[in-house]
Amino acid sequence: MKVEIWSDVVCPFCYIGKRRFEKALEGFQGKDKVEVVWRSFQLDPDMKVVPGQSVHEYLGKRKGTTAAEGKKMNDYMADMAKEVGLHYDFDKAIINNTFDAHRLLHLAKKHGKQNEMKERLFAAYYTQGKNVGDLDTLVQLGEEVGLNGAEIREALQKETYAQEVQQDMYEAQQVGVRGVPFYVFNDKYAVSGAQPTELFQEVLDKVWEEEKPQLISGEGAGFCTPDGVCE
Repeated sequence: MKVEIWSDVVCPFCYIGKRRFEKALEGFQGKDKVEVVWRSFQLDPDMKVVPGQSVHEYLGKRKGTTAAEGKKMNDYMADMAKEVGLHYDFDKAIINNTFDAHRLLHLAKKHGKQNEMKERLFAAYYTQGKNVGDLDTLVQLGEEVGLNGAEIREALQKETYAQEVQQDMYEAQQVGVRGVPFYVFNDKYAVSGAQPTELFQEVLDKVWEEEKPQLISGEGAGFCTPDGVCE
């Protein structure tokens, strides 16, 4: 089973959704046969860094309100994150453009480290106050999950994986993504938002049952088993 997840590194619901989905996956009978692919999506692709601007100020401006109201919204998200065992520290968070972080995720995918890289980026932004738009920081984070620092630096200093990020965002439009996180199961079922774990469990079970080969037996149908017995 293939599960594609469109998300942004600075989307608070995306980290919460990751935890809820992972919990559903833990008890899923076919979890070893599930391939998770993280797809790129930018909530603010034109975002420019404003020195000294807090995440509260940024959110308030995006919502057409004040930094105080932005902090209230972030506090609400932090409380929700606690329910899945996450600690959000928005006071330390550094807002930046996430395009390079998404390029790093594509590099990590090449080496089979995409899920680890996604987790590391989320933790870096939400709990540790690291700048996920800074080159040196991204190199360090990539090295922490086992990627080669020189390869990361070279890729990010060039336009490597830029086309892949743009392609992901184009495909997001094609499948109807209006917000993230957005999950697509086997190109067949879509789930929008950080849904409860129970819903993810239901979708996993449904897709698993539908994709399993169905056994149809009848009289007089001979067959052979791997141990050499033919009946």
